[in-house]
Amino acid sequence: MAQLESEIAELRRHHLRVAELTDVVAELVVPMASRDQERIDRAVESFSQSL
Repeated sequence: MAQLESEIAELRRHHLRVAELTDVVAELVVPMASRDQERIDRAVESFSQSL
């Protein structure tokens, strides 16, 4: 049972990270489409700090 709980916790961490990466991509799509370099730089910096 403990191993299963550990694996579930690991999956939750992975799902959270995927959600964070999805947010970063969403933050980059609109600025990149509009060529807003300032917003792109902020999104990339925010992502870098979260690592």
